[in-house]
Amino acid sequence: MLHDRLPAFVRDHYDCHEWRHASAILAGDFPSEWADLMDVLSGLRLPMSWLTAQGGNKSRLSGHIDSFLTARGWVEKQFQTAIEVDGARLDSPTHKIDCFKNGVALEIEWNNKDPFFDRDLNNFRLLFDLRAVSVGIIITRSDALQDVFNDLGRGTSYGPSTTHLAKLLPRIEGGGGAGCPLLVFGITPALITDHDPGPAPEADLFTESGQAQGSGA
Repeated sequence: MLHDRLPAFVRDHYDCHEWRHASAILAGDFPSEWADLMDVLSGLRLPMSWLTAQGGNKSRLSGHIDSFLTARGWVEKQFQTAIEVDGARLDSPTHKIDCFKNGVALEIEWNNKDPFFDRDLNNFRLLFDLRAVSVGIIITRSDALQDVFNDLGRGTSYGPSTTHLAKLLPRIEGGGGAGCPLLVFGITPALITDHDPGPAPEADLFTESGQAQGSGA
């Protein structure tokens, strides 16, 4: 079961969900990618200053996760797919995946409009059927963070129509990912810290072992 495979820190600081034995597949067949995922989740902290920051196309949180995984060999990936009917070829490239490595696809949905979940799940479904992806992973907000944003006066910016677990789980339960094994992690208020790692890339948020600097577990 998923919770039996997770480090205690991940179990205690994220809302964790899986479908179609995704954790067994990852831990058994993709141990390096599983280790990368556990390291990035175990090392991540959520500075209060990030929750009060304004705007930007890419959140500090997404940027830090991207930087950490890029250092481990993950890449942003777009697959060039096409449909051929009676010799006529129609190119239909997929949407870019945030982080991809060795058949494992990971999307970070911190504060997009909730239809982005449909895009992610459709991508996972298609690429799994084409045998290009073995497991899909989504990291998003837990529902419990909404009270924090409301208290900070940011509740409108992180509203009910943006990406969080309550918008994702019904889509998956309704078959949105089809046969693709899925892992979902919801970031909870337990990750909030007063420590701000500053503007540098991954080195100031994570140590090489994946543990956070300047913040206890």
